[in-house]
Amino acid sequence: MTPESLQLLIAVVHVVLAIGVSAHIVLTKHDPRAAIGWIGLVWLTPVVGSAMYVFLGVNRIRRRAGELRRDRTAAGTTRTGSHLVPQRGLALSEVPEALRPMATLTSRVTGAPLVGGNDVEPLVNGDAAYPAMLAAIDGAQRSIALATYIFDRGAVADQFILALARAVSRGVQVRVLIDGVGARYSRPPIIATLRTNGIPVARFLPSSFPLPHPYFNLRNHRKLLVVDGAVGFCGGMNIRDGHMLSLVPRGPTQDIHFRFRGPVVRQMMSVLAFDWTFTTGEELQGDEWFPPIDAAGSVIARGIPDGPDEDFEALLFTFLGALAQARRTVRIVTPYFLPDPALIDALKVAALRGVEVQIILPARGNLRTVQWAQTAQLGPIIHSGCHVYLTREPFDHSKMFVVDGAWSLVGSANWDPRSLRLNFEYVVECYSTALAAQLDAMIDAKRAGARELTRADLRMRPLPVKLRDGVMWLAQPYL
Repeated sequence: MTPESLQLLIAVVHVVLAIGVSAHIVLTKHDPRAAIGWIGLVWLTPVVGSAMYVFLGVNRIRRRAGELRRDRTAAGTTRTGSHLVPQRGLALSEVPEALRPMATLTSRVTGAPLVGGNDVEPLVNGDAAYPAMLAAIDGAQRSIALATYIFDRGAVADQFILALARAVSRGVQVRVLIDGVGARYSRPPIIATLRTNGIPVARFLPSSFPLPHPYFNLRNHRKLLVVDGAVGFCGGMNIRDGHMLSLVPRGPTQDIHFRFRGPVVRQMMSVLAFDWTFTTGEELQGDEWFPPIDAAGSVIARGIPDGPDEDFEALLFTFLGALAQARRTVRIVTPYFLPDPALIDALKVAALRGVEVQIILPARGNLRTVQWAQTAQLGPIIHSGCHVYLTREPFDHSKMFVVDGAWSLVGSANWDPRSLRLNFEYVVECYSTALAAQLDAMIDAKRAGARELTRADLRMRPLPVKLRDGVMWLAQPYL
């Protein structure tokens, strides 16, 4: 083949591939910025751009999740994943009138029922959360399902391993799911130790990359524990010594977890069961996993799974709906604050409407690039009337969102592109003035020890720092 013929063949292959790949991009990408970027790469880098899109740009997780749901429906099996276990919900008339628009929105976004009769207890730091979780594991009689992003080696992990092993020896059904990247945060990974102790464990989408990396996509960032299908734990805490402040760890991390009792626990177990089936192919069904659950309190709640599958953008729409619903106060506590333009505009509009918007962030984050990028975008938010407070060390990994002292959202999600678009998250919305008052009191305590960031503070940053922050801001979609 002559050089001219080879060049012509490559050109033809490039054009055919580029047309086909561009068509796929146009039909599947919902963000025009992402679509334009991929199409430009495909056409400007012959063949290589098309190959990069095939390997990196196609959301195979969303497709695989859809296939799994369709297979289970065709086989007539119970759909135990993603808020789809049959459950009787409340009528809209049972929700406080001022919150009915919000309840309508999340009902349509999730397809999950709003259920009453729940008890929700905040557990501050691992000092309160871990003993409660271990006590629940030791009291288990039928089943234990645990999902975590990180299961790190240390004193805390040793206690959990012993408790889970005791449960296995009692005949309790135990399943532990650890994210494939999060499992690598300890050296060596703890998977082998769990298996040595007879604990069934699986890795969610294991990565071939040999080291943990905070910017890998499509991670299972959920932190869920359900015991006997009746008691659930959800929040921002991984299993690691850093959350146990009484141990005086090298990297102390404040956080908050929640213990749930009541019908909403069934929704948590639903998501855990689906994630386990997605990873292993094993179905978790029957009363040992999904028993009847009696009312345990007065909180109206609904679980909201979010991820790059059929639950895509559920979290984003929930955030936007809550900000639009707000009439008096919006209070946000998050360790990572990189909202997309739509959320930034919603925050600014809420403040301009006269809503008191408070955003509580750590003064010193654990991911410097993320902190630099978020600082670059705080100016317009503060200018619109939002208040930003920076908490002192230790690093605060807590996640809370409270609106008008009546509606709250708790769980694993951050206000950043990873939680909003790339990772699998789980949050619970709660309709309760009593619970909101508890969370407001915690937020008040955080704000009391924090300093407010002002526009003058941002202006006084040296030019090199402003440039550094601005460059990191450009990389926001990848942080």
